[in-house]
Amino acid sequence: MSDEQTETGTGWPQPAGPVRPGGPAGEPDPRPDAPDPDELSPLAPQEPVPADDEPGVAPVADGATVDLSAVSRSAEPDGSEARRVEESRVEESAQPGRSRLSTAGVMIAALLALLGFTLVVQLKTTSTDPTLGATRQEDLVRILSDLDARESRLQQDIRALEDSQRQLRSGEQGRQAALDEATRRADEVGILAGTLPAVGPGLTVQFSAGGKPISANRVLDAVQELRGAGAEAMQIAGGDRATVRIIASTFFLDGENGSLVVEGRRLVGPFTITVIGDPATMRTALNIPGGVVASVRGDGGNVTFGEREVAEVSALHVPIKLEHARPVS
Repeated sequence: MSDEQTETGTGWPQPAGPVRPGGPAGEPDPRPDAPDPDELSPLAPQEPVPADDEPGVAPVADGATVDLSAVSRSAEPDGSEARRVEESRVEESAQPGRSRLSTAGVMIAALLALLGFTLVVQLKTTSTDPTLGATRQEDLVRILSDLDARESRLQQDIRALEDSQRQLRSGEQGRQAALDEATRRADEVGILAGTLPAVGPGLTVQFSAGGKPISANRVLDAVQELRGAGAEAMQIAGGDRATVRIIASTFFLDGENGSLVVEGRRLVGPFTITVIGDPATMRTALNIPGGVVASVRGDGGNVTFGEREVAEVSALHVPIKLEHARPVS
């Protein structure tokens, strides 16, 4: 073995000069960034190898690193790089949309579940009424009949109110209808109060004295019987044609020599009452057994009737001024 073999300790012949990577032995490395041959010596300190958690980074001389992904991208054609960038942008823009869609779906599902639960609870509550469930069939029929009758009455009230509303809202027609109604009521009150004359079908009732004079009680009984039979207006006249209107407050007194005092006015017989109403009904009321006609005839007097198609009550009463009574407001 030669001295050179012994010096290297390998038993192999030692080359004449340092071997350069990238070229034949003895020729320098043509790369500008090639490391110094002395640095490639097995005895020279080596740079640490990059860890596994730093992919794509390769060490170079003097501690610098090279991004292999950037090198690989630069090596790709321009069209391939543009597609990669566009695909990454599409994926990034699609991720938030998928997240929002998933959240909205969860909320809709929760609302639908809550609505279904509410409907089921309401149905069970309505269908399990303990009061109606324990009621007999006869009671249920009666309750249904009462409800139908109440509904019918309410419908009638609604129709009446709607008619009144239409009349009041119809402008001039409504005002005219209200005026006509007020006039009609005023006329009725005036006839009953004796402040207005009245005409209509009726009869005349004449009382003639016999052995006894016609007393005030007999005339008052006749007036009450006529009112009970539906008389609407009355007046009484004497033999001297003096006439007094008969109203609710009219009073009768016995006068001298068979006369009669009505409302403070003296009347002499025979006395004639003119009344407006149904003639047949009023005649029947006066002729009842034990009534006015029977009493007058029992005292020796007489009562005669005369039906009138148009009876006229023309005597008027002075309006009464009220001092204490007031309408309820």
